[in-house]
Amino acid sequence: MILHFILLVKEEEREKRQFEFEYVKKMAQFFKVWIKEKFGKDYDVQCDEMITKPTSILQRIDTHTLLRDHEQRGKDIYHFYLTHFRPLWTDSTCEGYHAENFGMVLWQKPKDENNELYLAEKNCTAVSNIILNEQMRQMGRKKHTREINDIWTKHLFEQLEFEQYDENFQKTDGKPTFLTMDTRELNL
Repeated sequence: MILHFILLVKEEEREKRQFEFEYVKKMAQFFKVWIKEKFGKDYDVQCDEMITKPTSILQRIDTHTLLRDHEQRGKDIYHFYLTHFRPLWTDSTCEGYHAENFGMVLWQKPKDENNELYLAEKNCTAVSNIILNEQMRQMGRKKHTREINDIWTKHLFEQLEFEQYDENFQKTDGKPTFLTMDTRELNL
């Protein structure tokens, strides 16, 4: 199975966002290991940029456009879009959306261009949320969205700490390179 991360980048921002794309490549390798550890599934990972050009309001990229792109690329590949817009509709509390072999999340660019910790806190955590939803859906867990949303709320409002991982994908109490949702309550 392939997990394909696709970072949407506005054409005029491409050069400035190369640091983020490099982080996405490292994050993809991290999630390969994380999914194997948590779910016993072995994914090959790929990363690409999707360059978006300015368009009229009626031609803007939206969730439907990405679902069509997912179908054209192959429904058997798990495509994960890191977008510069929020999904119009979602049942996720992290500004993301998931469906069968499909994920998308609002990718927040840091104010300081090379702020890896910001990318981990704002983006890697949200990606973990959507991946958890898809993995639990595949396991047949009926109320997975509510379970994951409850944990996400604890992370945001009840000071539940995210799981921290270093650049070698090992849990750490030091400065993290990657952060994920705490999965202890999910009984994986």
